[in-house]
Amino acid sequence: MGLGGCIILIGAGAILAFATDWELDTVNVDMVGWIMMIVGIIGVFVYASVMRRRRMVVPPTTTVVGDERRL
Repeated sequence: MGLGGCIILIGAGAILAFATDWELDTVNVDMVGWIMMIVGIIGVFVYASVMRRRRMVVPPTTTVVGDERRL
């Protein structure tokens, strides 16, 4: 899941938790919203840590080529 998916989870979870007043007998909609927001926030942190690892610059190793000529 990319960064966009995580942001969508956070937004949809916030809408369910704060902007709706639906009441269902079997599902607590507020809790579903909170769970979606938590999963989205965890996804953002995981995505950021993976991208930080990919951006690490490793200096290239150069080999020194001698000017030895075969006779």
